[in-house]
Amino acid sequence: MEKKNHLKKIIIALLMVGALVGLGYGVSTALKDSTLPNSTVVKDSDIPMVPANFSGLAEKVRPGVVNIQVVKKVKNVDFGSRHFFGNPFGENNPFGDFFGPFPEENPPRGFEQRGVGSGFVMSREGYILTNNHVVEDADQIKVKLASGKEYDGKVVGRDPKTDLALVKVEGSSDLHPLKLGNSDDLEVGSWVVAIGSPFGLEQTVTAGIVSAKGRVIGSGPYDNFIQTDASINPGNSGGPLINMKGEVIGINTAIIASGQGIGFAIPINMAKEIAPQLQEKGHVTRGWLGVSIQEVTPALAKSFDLKEKKGALVAQVVSGSPAEKAGIEQGDVIVELDGKEVTDSKDLPRLVASTPVGKSVSIKLWRNGKVLDRQVKVGEMQEKVEMTKAPFQKSLGITVQNLTPEIAKGLGLKKDTGVVVTRVEPGSPAADAGIQTGDVIREVNRTSVKDVEDFIQKIEKAKVQDNILLSLQRGQNNLFAAITPK
Repeated sequence: MEKKNHLKKIIIALLMVGALVGLGYGVSTALKDSTLPNSTVVKDSDIPMVPANFSGLAEKVRPGVVNIQVVKKVKNVDFGSRHFFGNPFGENNPFGDFFGPFPEENPPRGFEQRGVGSGFVMSREGYILTNNHVVEDADQIKVKLASGKEYDGKVVGRDPKTDLALVKVEGSSDLHPLKLGNSDDLEVGSWVVAIGSPFGLEQTVTAGIVSAKGRVIGSGPYDNFIQTDASINPGNSGGPLINMKGEVIGINTAIIASGQGIGFAIPINMAKEIAPQLQEKGHVTRGWLGVSIQEVTPALAKSFDLKEKKGALVAQVVSGSPAEKAGIEQGDVIVELDGKEVTDSKDLPRLVASTPVGKSVSIKLWRNGKVLDRQVKVGEMQEKVEMTKAPFQKSLGITVQNLTPEIAKGLGLKKDTGVVVTRVEPGSPAADAGIQTGDVIREVNRTSVKDVEDFIQKIEKAKVQDNILLSLQRGQNNLFAAITPK
């Protein structure tokens, strides 16, 4: 009797489970097929798909990725403060070394510095695209293909402002050019693959997504980086960032030293504009307007009666410049150039630079509550003298460079007059006086300093004295330093 009751209970339990399963299926089907006005139907095609693997993509692209090895003969360099391109301050820079590794931290003078970077093939004629900071000042360049073959490389053009360089190899018949995509079509959240030589480990493939677009990281006037969480490390510099079609959509360029999963790549569309000029002329010719600009803050927008915070505020107009000839004035807010909206101050330098020299373009600007139209003939930007020509100040033991508006902004300074210290020789008079890299020298013996040339002249005149009094600015603090020159 007990066995029959037990069997009966089991049968009832099974029937109840079956009923519940059937009910659940009916409810899920009803929800899936519902046509109620407020219902949301989730289709399989709406669910984002994670790639099963990247092996096919990697196999397709890797033959076009190269390893770049360089040798530089180093003289009078403080290796304790290696730095990211465009930043003279070494340890004060938030962005990590992206070019390496190197065998010694503090090698002797005359040492041959060796570095490893990456690049990719652009054409069967032997043109390789990489970063400027990978090949800058290199005495020897070796390009190693995925097949293992090595060739001597020669720099045919470079552009420090965007950190791009074009290298050429001769005599190779088995080059595999990579297809260039359209970085403007790239969307945040899209899958991407990075290939390069992190820490010298050739043909390393990593994957991630696009974290953001249009990032400004303070490396130069034309920052417009793609941010990605695909793992990239020192040695990846110059290597390609690939979309799921196998197209290059970026050039891996920078990392944040203390960040995890944060890397930056130059959009390939920028490289496509610059590479032909590097091939033909060895440098880039850019348009020039002749204005100093600043960001429109909410407070400034209110002061200038702007309805929204947008545009580039003209802080200064260069005398005789295209802007002055076109009637642009200090206090104008430029909101459009050649039909392209200027939503942020950082947009204007890129738009002007990419405009052909001599082209007449329309400008819309905001002045006294009204939108005005102006026509301006874009001039040619004159490159500044490279600071490598500035002499090392031996009697003090320091190297300096001009304090540009960009560097002053990066240091949080309002004035851009004076010189900034980029290196202090250990054991030198400057080091003994406590001068540090990043200090701004404003005066020599109570006389203001205009630029590097003025500074050198004043030091040469004053070094016959026992002590030279320097007025410094370090951050927001003003200091004095008394130095006894050698």
